[in-house]
Amino acid sequence: MVIVFILGYLGIVMEHKIKINKAAIALLTAGVLWVIYIVFNPLSASIVNADAFREFLHNNPALNSAPLAEQCKRFISEFQIIENLGEISSTLFFLIGAMTIVELVDVHDGFSLITERITTRNKKTLLCIITLISFFMSSVLDNLTTSIVMVMLVRKLIPNYKERWVFASMIIISANSGGAWSPIGDVTTIMLWIKGKITTLPLVTSLILPSIVSTVVPLLLAVRILKGEIKHPPKQDKSVIKNVIVADREKIVIFLMGVIGLILIPIFKYTTGLPPFMGVLTVLGIIWIYTEILYSRINVSEDIKHRVTRVLRRIDTSTILFFLGILLSVMALQATGVLNIVGDYLNEKVHNVYIINVVIGVLSAVVDNVPLVAVAMGMYPLVDPVALSTMADAQFMQHFVQDGDFWQFLAYCSGVGGSILIIGSAAGVVVMGLEKISFYWYLKNISLLALAGYLAGAAVYILFNVL
Repeated sequence: MVIVFILGYLGIVMEHKIKINKAAIALLTAGVLWVIYIVFNPLSASIVNADAFREFLHNNPALNSAPLAEQCKRFISEFQIIENLGEISSTLFFLIGAMTIVELVDVHDGFSLITERITTRNKKTLLCIITLISFFMSSVLDNLTTSIVMVMLVRKLIPNYKERWVFASMIIISANSGGAWSPIGDVTTIMLWIKGKITTLPLVTSLILPSIVSTVVPLLLAVRILKGEIKHPPKQDKSVIKNVIVADREKIVIFLMGVIGLILIPIFKYTTGLPPFMGVLTVLGIIWIYTEILYSRINVSEDIKHRVTRVLRRIDTSTILFFLGILLSVMALQATGVLNIVGDYLNEKVHNVYIINVVIGVLSAVVDNVPLVAVAMGMYPLVDPVALSTMADAQFMQHFVQDGDFWQFLAYCSGVGGSILIIGSAAGVVVMGLEKISFYWYLKNISLLALAGYLAGAAVYILFNVL
């Protein structure tokens, strides 16, 4: 399975060389991994996932008399893959909803309200502005939504696609770094926050400076790539210009509904307890109803109305399928215990929370950070400070109390480390699809910058804690 994953990964890396869409490779890799698991190694399910396996048998007493292999196969097909698909679907539906809302704002020319106020034509200054906005926006929104919004904004400002790739890359880095110091800025910080591993104020005060450093360092290096000024703004799609048939007031209303709706999604999650995709779908439903009522009052041809049903066709489905394939592949490795083996090795051989987390951060550039954080949370329990004195290795275990060094540094490393490779984070995968950035270009031009920022921020955190 590891060999198949590596081969699939290499196929994604060499997409432009082999002329095969990365989504196709990711989906094939996921399918092969799950086939290998259920056909050749089903018995591992009863060992790696022992508690869930026992609960499955308890809920399905008719299987108690079946052979163990049959029990394991039924567990994999009827429980494991369904549960994993449920987790993945929540991310995919969030992505579809957010992308649709952003597209709605875009086709109604809503982003012009921002682009018209960015008057600088200096590329370096503009890169700093975009990076700053992305960094702080991702702490309120999540890094995925921030990346979608900012890429659509940059499209309005930068005509040259190669230069736009530099901007898009800094959006990935700043969005991931900005999401790391906020409890609602990244999926992994949300996981740690909900489980009580971290709390808001200690997280912000501990990680704000390392996160800033991890953004500023690559920014200072990235500005060297850009030279001169933007001579000509990008040409707008003539069909879009012709089809903007709503008045300025309606354009502003759609823009505010989209942006405010996305900002309120973390509050929706906090107050209702429902997952974020329910929030984004609710916002989409509200905007959908508004635009339907709006267009019912405009007496023009249906062909030039930007109804949601038409906007949905603009969504990049291949990006969503690529995301699905990558996450299913990683889930297969997690289900068979491959990721647990790596975690156990780090725990036994390294036994240093700072080095362990730095390694987890580097791994999150290859493997999605969500299952990595899930494995780390499963490896280490939340330690009660009162019980520390009774523990054999109290000095090491004190890192695992609430707001301990391990949990805070895990939030930083898992979030920021994903920027090292473009497919190491949800933000990177989406931007890669939206802007058609090649894996090799990012690896050659951006990965070292992102790695320098990641290590610099990590050094700042470690230095402050050691001192």
